Amino acid sequence: MARRVFFSFHYQRDIWRVNQIRNIPEITGCAAAGFQDASLWEEAKKKGDAEIKKMIDKALENTSVTVVFIGNKTAGRKYINYEIEQSIARGNGIVGIQIHHLKNKDSETDDAGATPAKLSNGGYKVYKYVDSEKLAARIEEAAKAAGK
Repeated sequence: MARRVFFSFHYQRDIWRVNQIRNIPEITGCAAAGFQDASLWEEAKKKGDAEIKKMIDKALENTSVTVVFIGNKTAGRKYINYEIEQSIARGNGIVGIQIHHLKNKDSETDDAGATPAKLSNGGYKVYKYVDSEKLAARIEEAAKAAGK
């Protein structure tokens, strides 16, 4: 059975890194707020905070786990924090996955970024991305910890 997972990440900075790892057969994932491409993200930004939050809430529907992909500039991002808050409120399993070491579209890696405070303060586990098998295991671990 495929598990529906919400992927939270700094869209503009890390979409390339996330695209390298999001196609795991056991996982049905979606980009931040359900945005699958940059044009949808840009259109939503024009409509303002309320519309973006509405899209995030809709994308979280029917998910059991939220994966926060942590890049160099993820911590402190307004929508990352909102996604974590909403995931906690709905009882999703939550796990942080560091992705700074993956290459971007220019074949560059990045320095490690801080873990979002909402993850640290909530006691959620954070791991460095290794491979899709380990990611799938971390997702299942987070789901079980949340009773899902």
